[in-house]
Amino acid sequence: MPRLAGGEAGVTERLRAVETDLQAELSLCGRRRDEVQVIVVTKYHTPELADVLYAAGQRDFGENTLQGLHAKLEADPALASARWHFIGQLQRKKAGQVARLASAIHSIDRPELVDRIDRIELDHAVDAFVQVSLDGQPDRGGVASDELDDLVERVLSSPHLRLDGLMAVAPLGVDADRAFERLQELSLHIQHIAPEARSISAGMSGDWRAAVRHGATHLRIGTAITGKPVSGR
Repeated sequence: MPRLAGGEAGVTERLRAVETDLQAELSLCGRRRDEVQVIVVTKYHTPELADVLYAAGQRDFGENTLQGLHAKLEADPALASARWHFIGQLQRKKAGQVARLASAIHSIDRPELVDRIDRIELDHAVDAFVQVSLDGQPDRGGVASDELDDLVERVLSSPHLRLDGLMAVAPLGVDADRAFERLQELSLHIQHIAPEARSISAGMSGDWRAAVRHGATHLRIGTAITGKPVSGR
């Protein structure tokens, strides 16, 4: 079983440290704090860690798998009032289940996922980010840039999805500033099709500052706040 790395105090201290650093970076960029949401990625961690963060005021959490998302919500009903963002690669057969549990899905990268979600009954609209590949490599997910417009149109036609914007992961070995500059260009491009889709989900523990410099509105931060999961009881 994983346990809290660094103890509960360590988690809340890291949350505050990231918040302080974020405010400083935003000030350098001439941006406001209310322009950015911090999503704490709790994958591989226990529900107890999410409880600690929730008690400290954190309300946006990210999970990479349906199993992880379901486990957190089953373990503590209070966490159901948080906003849960699905940020991992989404399997078609699990898309409907994820849509029922998540407030937002950051990894819509092919029409088949939208088709699957449209076939289920939902009592809420799910915020959707189209994941775009910045290097054309399919192994990390993301639609190719030359297929982006068609997928944006498909999401816009969905009765269950509300297009929020774009998501991307900086390619390995590529300067993060260059990668996120390209993502910002693509974001401006799709706003000709979907003017309200202005959000950019980008930036993780190692590169969130570069993402902020290029307009990111949703940061997906894991170990910089949670620490690494530790084996043992």
